[in-house]
Amino acid sequence: MPIRQMRETSEQHCVIKTQLQNAMNAAQKNSKTGQSGKGPPNQEPVSGKATQEQTSPPPGRNRGRRRGRGGRKSDQGEAFMRPSSRPCTAAHKPVIAAQPAGEAVVVKAVLPNGSAQNAGNMCNLDLGFPSSRKAQGFTPRPGYGQLGVKCIVKANHFLAELPDKDLNQYDVTITPEVSSRTVNRAIMAELVKLYKESDLGMRLPAYDGRKSLYTAGELPFSWKEFTVRLIDEDDVINGPKREREYKVVIRFVARANLYHMNQFLAGKRADGPQEALKILDIVLREASIKRYCPVGRSFFSPDIRRPQPLGDGLEAWCGFYQSIRPTQMGLSLNIDMASAAFIEALPVIEFVAQLLGKDVSSRPLSDSDRVKIKKALRGVKVEVTHRGNVRRKYRVSGLTTQPTRELVFPVDDNSTMKSVVEYFQEMYGFTIQYTHLPCLQVGNQKKANYLPMEACKIVEGQRYTKRLSEKQITSLLKVTCQRPRDRENSVLQTVQHNSYDQDPYAKEFGIKISEKLASVEARVLPAPWLKYHETGKEKDCLPHVGQWNMMNKKMINGMTVSRWACINFSRSVQESVARGFCNELAQMCQVSGMEFNPEPVIPIYTARPEQVEKALKHVYHSCINKLKGKELELLLAILPDSNGSLYGDIKRICETDLGLISQCCLTKHVFKISKQYLANVSLKINVKMGGRNTVLLDAISCRIPLVSDIPTIIFGADVTHPENGEDSSPSIAAVVASQDWPEVTKYAGLVCAQAHRQELIQDLYKTWQDPARGTVSGGMIRDLLISFRKATGQKPQRIIFYRDGVSEGQFYQVLLFELDAIRKACASLEPNYQPPVTFIVVQKRHHTRLFANNHKDRSSIDKSGNILPGTVVDTKICHPTEFDFYLCSHAGIQGTSRPAHYHVLWDENNFTADGIQSLTNNLCYTYARCTRSVSVVPPAYYAHLAAFRARFYMEPDMPPESGGCGGGVKSGKGGGESGVRPLPALKENVKRVMFYC
Repeated sequence: MPIRQMRETSEQHCVIKTQLQNAMNAAQKNSKTGQSGKGPPNQEPVSGKATQEQTSPPPGRNRGRRRGRGGRKSDQGEAFMRPSSRPCTAAHKPVIAAQPAGEAVVVKAVLPNGSAQNAGNMCNLDLGFPSSRKAQGFTPRPGYGQLGVKCIVKANHFLAELPDKDLNQYDVTITPEVSSRTVNRAIMAELVKLYKESDLGMRLPAYDGRKSLYTAGELPFSWKEFTVRLIDEDDVINGPKREREYKVVIRFVARANLYHMNQFLAGKRADGPQEALKILDIVLREASIKRYCPVGRSFFSPDIRRPQPLGDGLEAWCGFYQSIRPTQMGLSLNIDMASAAFIEALPVIEFVAQLLGKDVSSRPLSDSDRVKIKKALRGVKVEVTHRGNVRRKYRVSGLTTQPTRELVFPVDDNSTMKSVVEYFQEMYGFTIQYTHLPCLQVGNQKKANYLPMEACKIVEGQRYTKRLSEKQITSLLKVTCQRPRDRENSVLQTVQHNSYDQDPYAKEFGIKISEKLASVEARVLPAPWLKYHETGKEKDCLPHVGQWNMMNKKMINGMTVSRWACINFSRSVQESVARGFCNELAQMCQVSGMEFNPEPVIPIYTARPEQVEKALKHVYHSCINKLKGKELELLLAILPDSNGSLYGDIKRICETDLGLISQCCLTKHVFKISKQYLANVSLKINVKMGGRNTVLLDAISCRIPLVSDIPTIIFGADVTHPENGEDSSPSIAAVVASQDWPEVTKYAGLVCAQAHRQELIQDLYKTWQDPARGTVSGGMIRDLLISFRKATGQKPQRIIFYRDGVSEGQFYQVLLFELDAIRKACASLEPNYQPPVTFIVVQKRHHTRLFANNHKDRSSIDKSGNILPGTVVDTKICHPTEFDFYLCSHAGIQGTSRPAHYHVLWDENNFTADGIQSLTNNLCYTYARCTRSVSVVPPAYYAHLAAFRARFYMEPDMPPESGGCGGGVKSGKGGGESGVRPLPALKENVKRVMFYC
């Protein structure tokens, strides 16, 4: 994906160096009191010059280099912000900058030929860097963590022994050109069958289904043309089978260097030979492609486990994910269980009956039924059943508007017309029974053929890619959900069933796969102490197995709600019931440490869901009139359990039109009042009102390394994309940032729409021309930095940026583009203002799972059978050279916990492994909406929620348009010219709370 062109001014350059010379951080000594669990940690802050000790890496991995904690001093410019008079009591250090004062901030990047180029100009290039060069710019691992209780866990990684043979790549050209991988594979399979023992020199090649063929050792030629005749099974009628002839040219391209691979796996090279990895991955997939139904990197089959019905003609197939990965222990085959929705191989009549939930054999279809059928079947492959053993396949392109009995078509050049019913009777002796139903249209629009529904059956093995209903999602999750022990056994059974030791392709290429799960050294990090209000019975709290509760505790900063109202959209909830619920909620808020007026401004207002906008505005204006101009602080809304678009409509109207903070409650919770539910809702209300529920004790004691010493801002960013099938809807980018220091608990968020499926966040920094002011700078990073200054009185002197939702193939582009945007945003605020940045990618969509070494050892698992919260892994299954780790920060509830994968791409703050791992784990206990540690660091979690929320802001009558960068929630400046309609502006008072939901 090319990097977007960026506007620049002379002072707005910054760039990414290709090598980090500093390598190994020291791990800070930890207070024994803080880890004992017997009492709160010592309240005295540590000094800025904490004693440190360095951890030696495992044998044979001597990457350690001494790494200083400090940084270069910067010019303390006053143009942007003045330091506040409220320093943290730990050492208050001068700002750390990326460049000495007075020098231009220049970004350089190494091109493939080794030359350096200005990154400002590079943003205009299509960065077609070889993958092997991309890794050079990432932060190397500074060492290994030592903090926590050591233990052994098992991972679903299987050691793969490298072949000692040369890997050769050949280009494949098939004439006439074929677009289907399945047909390409059939052609190549026939070629190998015919020529393996002769022209191919007994080689068994692996084929990617497109343009590349791979062999272990050279073929006897560098160029050769073959002729292959393939029988077209679909074109059989009653005569001889028709053959199609193809010319296949195979040409030598390159040889993969496995020496570089071994050097990379040994940690002696920073760049991984991506082509060699790709070849090995294709080789290990070759046998599975012939046995199963491939979908991306996964394989599915109804034979792996019995398919489970999902409703509406769909069923869940089980399968497995497979990928070869470079790790510290060598090459690793990652195997995980998977499931996906497939269209059930039913007669089309039965599928339609399930889809509509009614018998269609006698009743005509309504227009809405016809639309639903057309949407469900478009693009689906069907086979005919009215021709005996001949099962010709077609792809459905549409549905006729007329019933079958009314359909006629010309049978000759004289326009002699014949009905579809007559044709099938005369041609095939097939009597169409359900003539009241429409026909399927197959082929293109210019020459569409008609097929009666009853003469067709859906072809097996078609994945359903459209949106699933809530009920179907729930059913699919039940199929996927396995307890850790069961999932581990399923993974082992899959490896045994695949019999890699008997795989002819693995044998040909000399690849050996272990059948044992990798045993990995792990550590369980201690939970942080949490601080609550002094007036509560419990002023401090140490979570147990990732959980705690609000009993005997009061919110550390409980807010006041004096003016509130309630609107009831549920017909089944009487006014007396709603009043009782509101009273209970008000009492819980008071018990938890808030001041909450028990009486609403106006009586509870009852309204119908279809009149949501009218009802909200009526309540709002009625309250404003009664309050004589004072603002309504909170709106409670009682919703039906099944409420369609009502929730989204309420949030859109409240947050973009009225500027109201709202809290929605479902009917089922109103009737069954649970103390736990009320406690959770009170937590949400408090943070929405601007309060804090709890803070890290180490934060207010200024004892968090590289956070407490100088003002630090922590960002979270995410981009959510439209669901499959939505081809024009914009992607939504969200950025949140901490707004308090040293507590780092409160956040503010901004969102913007951008081009469809665009992963790079376009609005991080932007400029536009104003007729009066000239070039104006803006963007989400800039606005949030200013917001931090206003909230804390200090300018951020360190930036920690957690970026969610980035795949490995996008690491380099995202880092180059977004770090550059951060630099420009800082430089636009004040000359030479360049706080050091740590850029961390957070991944949840991976397939590494960690299992307890002994499932019977209760001390090593939580109640769900999962590994303990705080379990961190940074050895063996992690990257050979880069700074990454797996952290399971949460307690499991059901199924197998998925650890988050954190990859530190850039680190100018010189974090140790223990430092960044502990910070990330501790932040997971500050999530405001519950009394549990969460699975993803909260700023990234909030950014995800904010991006999801912003989809509600796109009104139903607002057709999304594809194009460039979107406007923001700020004013939408610059959004219109890019083609994406900007989101409506958020009211100022909800920017800080919209992601708390």
